[in-house]
Amino acid sequence: MSQPQVLIVGAGPTGLVLALWLKKLGVRFRIIDKTAEAGTTSRAMGVHARTLEFYRQMGIADEAIARGVKVAGINLWGRGRKAMRLRFGNIGAGLSPFPFMLDFPQDQHEAFLIEKLAAMGTKVERRTELLGFEEQPGGIRATLKRPDNSEEICQVAYLAGCDGARSAVRTGLDVGFPGGTFDGLFYVADVEASGPSIDHEIHVDVDDGDFVAIFPFKDDKRVRLIGAVRQKPGSEPRELTFDDIRGTAIEHMRITVNKMNWFSTYHVHHRVADHFRKGRAFLLGDAAHIHSPVGAQGMNTGIGDAINLSWKLAAVLNDGAADALLDTYESERIGFARRLVASTDRIFTLVARPGSISQFIRLQVVPRVMPRLLRLPPVRRLFFRTLSQIGIKYRTSPLSTGAAGGVHGGDRLPWVSLDDGDNFTPLTSLKWQVHVYGEPRRELPETCARLRIPIHFFTWSPGAKQSGLVRGALYLIRPDGYIALADAGGDPNSLLRYFADHGDRLGSRT
Repeated sequence: MSQPQVLIVGAGPTGLVLALWLKKLGVRFRIIDKTAEAGTTSRAMGVHARTLEFYRQMGIADEAIARGVKVAGINLWGRGRKAMRLRFGNIGAGLSPFPFMLDFPQDQHEAFLIEKLAAMGTKVERRTELLGFEEQPGGIRATLKRPDNSEEICQVAYLAGCDGARSAVRTGLDVGFPGGTFDGLFYVADVEASGPSIDHEIHVDVDDGDFVAIFPFKDDKRVRLIGAVRQKPGSEPRELTFDDIRGTAIEHMRITVNKMNWFSTYHVHHRVADHFRKGRAFLLGDAAHIHSPVGAQGMNTGIGDAINLSWKLAAVLNDGAADALLDTYESERIGFARRLVASTDRIFTLVARPGSISQFIRLQVVPRVMPRLLRLPPVRRLFFRTLSQIGIKYRTSPLSTGAAGGVHGGDRLPWVSLDDGDNFTPLTSLKWQVHVYGEPRRELPETCARLRIPIHFFTWSPGAKQSGLVRGALYLIRPDGYIALADAGGDPNSLLRYFADHGDRLGSRT
């Protein structure tokens, strides 16, 4: 086997998606994990539209959807009755080819990604642990412990820490992980149950005395319960069982637990690493940021980290791009992580905090206000953009330039449905490309040929106009589907200037 260029530590969804994209981009790597097998328990459930868009670029979105369940609605319960139902369904229609939220439990999701990686000829190296590492001129020297307890020296160009909240990579880098821990203990239970709340929708009881959320599986009888443990003041710490948390919330939503598959308790943390890059090592996923489970953002954010870093590593390692390109990984991802932690903290505090004021907001204000707001198309679009992560922008990135209409450099390419498909189809190449909606400037095809960049022409349509695109404008698209350059006039010289300014950073791009 040729010497790997990247060592991926941690085979959760973040590490596995990084591996899949590196594999498709022709980067040599090893992926290790100290556990003997993939996880069989998890809290993460939701898979959002932006993640499915990335999966479509890999050719695995349809199968992921088939293994999960589309969430039709979200229900709030209080005092033994349903206080509100938010119809979710295809809430993002017109905004994404995947206008829904998918429930696909992390343990099943991991198994799916491992299967896809194995089909490409790569297996996770299990019971293989990172003992330490040091940066040397031109690379990383890592010490690994093999399954037989022998040690091995692994030389790579870059190290990717996808190894969770207790990251050995982050510890080895001596990178701070500021933040804190929410008061109280929480639980997750995988059960087989029956009752009116077992209906492929999400149900949340927000009573002051208890709190639990029900998340559906593809299996009609199986659900996952995530809730708060209401312990009596002064009670002695002890190992809890499911019988200890059978409370009013479960009774209120009228479910009967017929079988317990597994149960565990945990604390909710909120932290963001001080840096996502230090030298030749990177932090991704829970190694870089952890936060409350509100909005099912954690796993999706880690996958977004992996996509952002993967094409940049490939550009540096295989296309001759400057190492400075890798600095944009931190600058593009750390700001979003900090905003995400702050926003999910505020919502989680409202949902889980005991007290009469919080209860009044949960049971009286939210059920009256939210359904009315979500009937308004602009609010529905904003809600979907935020929850689904299609609204993530990199406008302040050094790689982002220009604007055309409402679309700026750094924005995700807006999705446009066409008579014979959509404008996301070319993104499966994972290559830089130019898009034009309507008639291009005459010199543009020649300029793209000189720069060795594919160009795609799309017929101007009402959908393109509605998405904010400008007729005849030039949009330079990155491998991850974000716009690097937007030029309203479609001027080929703007493309030449972009690569003159960024050429060393971006490499050959072919």
